[in-house]
Amino acid sequence: MLRLVQGMGAMLIQASHSAGYGVLLLGQAALQLPFALTRRRANDIVHLLYTYTLSALPVTLVVSTFTGMILALQSGISLEELGQENLLGRLVATAIVREMGPVFTALILAASIGSGVAAEIGTMRVSEEIDALEIMSISPIRFLVMPRVLALTLICPVMTAFADIIGILGGAMVSLAQFNVSWLTYHRDAVENLAYRDVFSGLLKAVVFGLTIGLVGCTQGLLARGGATGVGEATRRAVVSSFLLIIFFTYFISWLVYRGD
Repeated sequence: MLRLVQGMGAMLIQASHSAGYGVLLLGQAALQLPFALTRRRANDIVHLLYTYTLSALPVTLVVSTFTGMILALQSGISLEELGQENLLGRLVATAIVREMGPVFTALILAASIGSGVAAEIGTMRVSEEIDALEIMSISPIRFLVMPRVLALTLICPVMTAFADIIGILGGAMVSLAQFNVSWLTYHRDAVENLAYRDVFSGLLKAVVFGLTIGLVGCTQGLLARGGATGVGEATRRAVVSSFLLIIFFTYFISWLVYRGD
């Protein structure tokens, strides 16, 4: 029992330390944003955007397509019993734009990109490359953290918008094939009932998720200790922490945007 309490206390202390370090890192990275306009840092950010997009695009394409198809299939079965198949457009579009698009995109980025960021920076930390940068008066925040956090913050809403479109099209295919809902009916119902607030909510979540994934990955990488084992632990913590924060921010932003309804 004592060991259990001690273990829980150690986990709480470690989580508090990581959270505090991450908040400080966010402030330091924000102060480095003016350097993003310099030619060298701008080239680094563009390269990261290109690399991250190529890495996450195939998985995002598959997941978003089947998300829309599954949502349309399961919802259509229930709506067909009520004779309301024509409502599939609004249901699929609203669910994907509000929640599923940004959440699934963020989870993909956290697993594929956030873990890579943690492993990359963690390897540099345990191999003392970051210490070497500091000795040469090169800021690791400016050189490593700011470009990665900014790139993920920018790419997440773009990937989310892409996932939304693909998911809605996937739902349209199932609606036409399984429930005989025409493209015109599906499109009109989706467009007429999709509010600007829904789009704003989804894109706001995407921006917050991208910032969170980049910051958590960099934080855990910089806190890595203990060689290859420490890098593995940092990568695992980055993915788990990102997933938990994504779920938390999903609820919090939805409550914030829709609490007046």
